[in-house]
Amino acid sequence: MDITRPTFRFHTLSLATLLLLINAPSWAWGELGHRLVGELAQRRLTPEANTRVQELLRGEPVPTLAGVAMWADEMRNADPDRFKATSRWHFVNIAEGDCHFVAARDCPNGACVIGAIEAQSNLLRDPAQPFEVRRDALKFVVHFVGDVHQPLHSSNRPDHGANDFQISLPTDIPPEAYARERYKDGVMATNLHSIWDYYILASAKLPLIPYADRLAAASQPRAPQSSPEAWAQESCKLVDQRHLYPRSHEMDSRYLKKMRRLAQRRVEQAAIRLARLLNEIFAPAR
Repeated sequence: MDITRPTFRFHTLSLATLLLLINAPSWAWGELGHRLVGELAQRRLTPEANTRVQELLRGEPVPTLAGVAMWADEMRNADPDRFKATSRWHFVNIAEGDCHFVAARDCPNGACVIGAIEAQSNLLRDPAQPFEVRRDALKFVVHFVGDVHQPLHSSNRPDHGANDFQISLPTDIPPEAYARERYKDGVMATNLHSIWDYYILASAKLPLIPYADRLAAASQPRAPQSSPEAWAQESCKLVDQRHLYPRSHEMDSRYLKKMRRLAQRRVEQAAIRLARLLNEIFAPAR
């Protein structure tokens, strides 16, 4: 099928709209990606881990890993003060031009996605912690393991994880609610971070369960367990290795299709590693 290159449209945007673009709330993978990580991970839990997860999530509207996968982002509206206090836990900024993580420099006081996964995992595995603390720790872990596998959440560039890299995308994919005012005449004014958060996976045009079934049926990618630090460095290196930054600010569906396999692989790796982590945390004492 012939795909006509889009006309670049940013010159029509007002300064106010451009400022909205820069400050838009872009969080890793969006709803579909995070719920895919949760759904695929739950399918890999041991019976013991699955039981413990159900115990911790009792009372949740949807008491599954997929059901709570967006909780850490949903706090932005539901609990703004807590969201503000935890907002730096969603990403890590590594020194420009390098992917070597240095904790004191890149994650002071544990305030980055690597430190958050480690700290919340420790709370989750501590039976002396109150129920509510361990429940929330589980929800944080589910979300942040997804976050760290989104390549643009482990950034070594001074563009706020590509939130400042503007994109014009002709698309029939409905925008997320917060971005609807920037969808004009079939063209989405967005940024590269949002392309990775939302549009690449959404371009498969599959609901959660059929999409999870498709990924589960495919050959599984290599996912050495290693550590959150290693997962972040993997993401950082992929930005250049796989040429995530396009040459033009004009984009069409070819980029989405080209990058979808990589995005799906990172979702699958996140799910595999999340399941292993929870299986280890909830393993019966010997």
